Amino acid sequence: MKRIFFIASILCCTTFTACNSNDPEDPTIEVTDAADLDYSSAYAASWANYSRNVAALLKSDAERLSREWTDGFAEQFRTGRFSGSYNESLQQVLDGCIDIANEVGTAKIGEPYDYWTEGKTTTAVYAVESWYSWHSRDDYSNNIKSVANSLLGTRLSGRLTAASATSAHANSLYAYCSALDAARTATLWQSVVAAYDAIQAIPQPFRNNINSRETVAAMDACRVLTENLEAMKGLIAAHTDEAGMKSVVEQYVDAVVLPTYADLARKNAALYDAVVALGAAPSNSTFAAACEAWLAAREPWETSEAFLFGPVDELGLDPNMDSWPLDQDAIVKILTSGNYDSLNWSDGDDDDAIEAAQSLRGFHTLEFLLFKNGNPRTVK
Repeated sequence: MKRIFFIASILCCTTFTACNSNDPEDPTIEVTDAADLDYSSAYAASWANYSRNVAALLKSDAERLSREWTDGFAEQFRTGRFSGSYNESLQQVLDGCIDIANEVGTAKIGEPYDYWTEGKTTTAVYAVESWYSWHSRDDYSNNIKSVANSLLGTRLSGRLTAASATSAHANSLYAYCSALDAARTATLWQSVVAAYDAIQAIPQPFRNNINSRETVAAMDACRVLTENLEAMKGLIAAHTDEAGMKSVVEQYVDAVVLPTYADLARKNAALYDAVVALGAAPSNSTFAAACEAWLAAREPWETSEAFLFGPVDELGLDPNMDSWPLDQDAIVKILTSGNYDSLNWSDGDDDDAIEAAQSLRGFHTLEFLLFKNGNPRTVK
């Protein structure tokens, strides 16, 4: 997730031309609260066009991210050129794990909790990422899985457990750290599983249980995980075994990063196809199919958040795909106007213009258009 702000070091961004303009006979969409907007066949063309434009941008960004790694950045990182040494590369891997573990605890879960305890209950709900689909808890769990995958040098499926560590590759960061300090590494893995379990223990949906004791326990578990990752980074920093670290970096790139991004590109292409099918024949079943495709495409993104460095950062692809919160009122205006140029930005645009565009596209805009109250939207 990228909060809506942007850095000046953007290099460029993919743009997309609108598929179609709105049907001029579509009525103006008028709602008191954008969050309460219902789908209606009366403005099906607007809904289809906006959804298709957002899905096309997601597909393009996912393909570009996978391509940027495959065509050059993977070799930079694999050979240590990006960071300067293999030791620094492994510290970069751990920094990515530290950043997402901390973000889950202090921002994704912590900010809604803080707003709630301050009495700002509406603000708290709107601060919950993925609340339209009620997928928040699984998003956060998949973020912890991104840490697990980075440590184990492999991509895990299903729930994380203590036994998941047996899947660690011989050239994984986990195995390397175990050889340095087995007890500390075991403690680190226990904290990975504890954070995952604590998040899963929050009653569903998170938006209705922001102030629960399980929420507090999840924040605490993420804090412990962050501290243990920081300790492991210190352990790595004290060693200069470049030859041994090289194989760890190579395993990480080839078995975790590249297949995650390839999966992201493939599933976002499938999501685009599902959205096109929805627009061609809107029905409860095509809405449900598009929602399933969204959930499938979301998983590799969330399991990539432990490595938000390189192209995803330099090209602005994180906020393009995952900015939060949304500008819901502006989304409704686009449904009415059909001005899809508002979704695009170019190198040289000022930060405000870039952030405005990014708040109108990406996973969460499409989530808003496909889901309501945790369920696929229905045709009325």
